[in-house]
Amino acid sequence: MVDSKQAYSDYLLKEKNYSLLTLRAYTDDVASFEKFIKENDSEIALEDVLYSHIRAWIVHLVEAGLSNTSVNRKISSLKSFYKFLLRSRQIETSPLQKHKSLKTAKKVQIPFSEKELEDVIAYNDYPDDFEGVRNRLIIELFYTTGMRRAELISLKLSGFDAGSNTLKVLGKRNKERILPLLGCTASLITEYLSYRASLKNITDTDVLILSGKGNKLSESFVYRLINCYFSVVSGKVKKSPHVLRHTFATHLLNNGADLNSVKELLGHASLSSTQIYTHSSLAELKKVYKDAHPRNRNDS
Repeated sequence: MVDSKQAYSDYLLKEKNYSLLTLRAYTDDVASFEKFIKENDSEIALEDVLYSHIRAWIVHLVEAGLSNTSVNRKISSLKSFYKFLLRSRQIETSPLQKHKSLKTAKKVQIPFSEKELEDVIAYNDYPDDFEGVRNRLIIELFYTTGMRRAELISLKLSGFDAGSNTLKVLGKRNKERILPLLGCTASLITEYLSYRASLKNITDTDVLILSGKGNKLSESFVYRLINCYFSVVSGKVKKSPHVLRHTFATHLLNNGADLNSVKELLGHASLSSTQIYTHSSLAELKKVYKDAHPRNRNDS
């Protein structure tokens, strides 16, 4: 009999082109669920699960202290697994076909202000050496392109085109997109490359942004770097690469960019993903509306 978990893993990797990190998250959730149900019934197979088993797992997760958001993410992994079993005709109906996600409070991401971005460039110390130029470049790339942290880490040396001021990015599910660069960002990449060339013992020779030891950067290093620099100029609770991506989108929308263009720059598959950034620009629209509408001026 075909190992449904291995077949599912192969499907995510080869057909869905999921990253290894995403693949691990999905398969770990399925394995965690299987462990839970077998603790109660060692004979049950994943293909024979009923919704009552899943509901018991949900209760277990909530009682263990997981947030509704975390529970929904795990159930999303199960939905994907049972959808695969359905498509491959290993089951006739999904036990999750009538499941409704747990309610979650919508979190409003607060972007950095334009002044905070100006300040992080003006008031931080960026030495004229490899690390100083690289650190400033990382901040500039996040803010001027809106790329994801994983995309920045995976940038290739060959992806930078100095002639056209563009950068090739490998996004989710291995989808490539070409991002335009501002002249100042392209110049900073060129400056960085001169320092990069002087590094000794470069291990990841094809990677654009490197550590001082010549290795590919880790996700935790990039997070700490952004948090450290923005802590100097911002009192916001969350200071992360994702907040910079959010800031990029919000500032573009506030300054007149259309939603479709921002969608393409961010590498979103659908407009619904991009629309989460419109709440911040809506605040700006309200201000413009209030200041510009004749009825409001007549009332003041």
